[in-house]
Amino acid sequence: MFVLPMVLMPGEIQELRVFEPRYRQMLDDCLLDERNFGLVLNDPFQLVNHWDGPRTHGCEAEIIFHETKGSNHFLKIIGRRRFTIEQVFEPALPPFSHPMVESLISSDGIDPDLQTMLEIIPDDVDHSKLYISAKVEYHEPEKETTAEQQDELKILVNMALNQIAHMLNIEEDMVEQWVTTMPMLQVVDSGPNSVYSATALLLNELEARQQVLACGDISTAIAELSHQLGAFAEEE
Repeated sequence: MFVLPMVLMPGEIQELRVFEPRYRQMLDDCLLDERNFGLVLNDPFQLVNHWDGPRTHGCEAEIIFHETKGSNHFLKIIGRRRFTIEQVFEPALPPFSHPMVESLISSDGIDPDLQTMLEIIPDDVDHSKLYISAKVEYHEPEKETTAEQQDELKILVNMALNQIAHMLNIEEDMVEQWVTTMPMLQVVDSGPNSVYSATALLLNELEARQQVLACGDISTAIAELSHQLGAFAEEE
């Protein structure tokens, strides 16, 4: 599990920089075994061995590009299947802020190497993984977005674009022309990820995105997207 202040949607492409020792270890495991990883929004109120724990719903991430520069790994990922976490497994060590491991940080703030960290794992811990892992249930996507659902999404995207046009002070007689030229309308198609593609483009607030990701089906996700866009309009 990559537990971050971030929400990945199915079909969405994002870039990551991996530098923490625990996630460098996780990335090595993924690349060695050619496996994907789970990306989950962090929950600071549900600690797992003193780390922020994961929210209940997340998205499988497939690595489509990887480059190493020094101790940093640069990734491009794409969201795949949504999942629900059924059981969380603690990492072998707590954060560097914990008394158990704070002495490992050098005076210039450099993280210790992986081998140094592995050597201080307590004897009663039966694994050497520094990252949070979990047992999950994957949610296979519905076969398609129906024509009716596509129409609902197009209306939502159109409404959002009109709100953006208003915020940008685009002249009233130019709004329709501006909206029709925006590529956002092209994300709505018969594919199963249309609602998530629209969400990725229209919602920035993490909790709002998380609420859409957690929905059980396309219709519910569209209703939640509509609710979140309505809340945004009210704030404006």
